[in-house]
Amino acid sequence: MIEHVYRRAAAALSVGAVVVATDDARIAAAVEGFGGIVRLTRSSHLSGTDRLAEVAEDLACDIIVNVQGDEPLVEPEMIDEAVAPLQVDSAVTISTLRHRITDSADYTNPHVVKVVVDANGDALYFSRAPIPYVRDGASAPPVYRHIGLYAYRRSFLLAFARLRPTPLELAESLEQLRALEHGFRIRTVETQHDSIGVDTPEDLERVRRLLTADARA
Repeated sequence: MIEHVYRRAAAALSVGAVVVATDDARIAAAVEGFGGIVRLTRSSHLSGTDRLAEVAEDLACDIIVNVQGDEPLVEPEMIDEAVAPLQVDSAVTISTLRHRITDSADYTNPHVVKVVVDANGDALYFSRAPIPYVRDGASAPPVYRHIGLYAYRRSFLLAFARLRPTPLELAESLEQLRALEHGFRIRTVETQHDSIGVDTPEDLERVRRLLTADARA
């Protein structure tokens, strides 16, 4: 899986280099085995963002993208979409992706993180609960799932990693809420591509079926 994600990330036009950050020697060995670049980090990190920030301290670049190794369906174009706002607007310090939900089961699934946004596309809130709540008789707005792919300015990433976890972040187990609770804006981009984070055995089996079907197409 990690090689699949690595090669998809490397194919993005906006990416200059791909580095795997891990504290697991087995993953490091697998990455080195297929010729990838890997950095072993401390094992004390509480989140992937904190791990990414450790590696970012030694990187000489302005923009850093966080692609999780359990997102095997990520498309290179998705990475380019997430990076684009930072390339065109110096005020944007963090951006991520959202995809319109069409399956009602995803709307109620706590493993599918939902996001609501303002008129500029900046995130208002992320939740594992179904949001927004639509009262009887009200017109239902588009509903979006959050895709956990982020682009950061390096300076913001380093500062963000030094912030203490916040109450909403801990309650929902969603670290992006730390940024919102501290008053930072998160720009979101609607993508037509979808992705599945592998969080459960069912997710893994679903991804395997999709990849097999894609290979046969």
